[in-house]
Amino acid sequence: MLVGDNIEKGQSICSVEEALRMADEMNLDLVEIAAQNDPPVCKILDYQKFLYQLKKKQKAIKAKTVKVVIKELRFGPNTDDHDYNFKLKHAEKFLNDGAKVKAFVFFKGRSILFKEKGEILLLKLAQDLEELGIVEQMPKLEGKRMTMFISPRTQGKKK
Repeated sequence: MLVGDNIEKGQSICSVEEALRMADEMNLDLVEIAAQNDPPVCKILDYQKFLYQLKKKQKAIKAKTVKVVIKELRFGPNTDDHDYNFKLKHAEKFLNDGAKVKAFVFFKGRSILFKEKGEILLLKLAQDLEELGIVEQMPKLEGKRMTMFISPRTQGKKK
């Protein structure tokens, strides 16, 4: 069974040899579309042009996808106010640029005893960044790290 732009209704069902002859006359290729059908469906087209257009579409789709940038901020459980404010300004800049922020408190040695301090620090950060970002994942302890993700409220907002 033949389908396509240049096929007349009366010619739609024909033998393989006849379909190949028609494709040769038009200087095009015979491409099998659906082999499982009875009779199999074929189309007469320029296969190289078809591949080129397919590749072009895939490239356009890939170009439109948004790449997510994740910036990390590392804190200790006993981070001072000055250091906290310095990192808060960085987090604000990252969120304004449209990047996600992964803030984590790293516990080393016996500082794992101060889990509450780390959680309070991350929640304070989330509260301070409330206008710019949304907390995607609340503070969660994974091994020696307590991690929290914040995504920007409006993607790509620039000053």
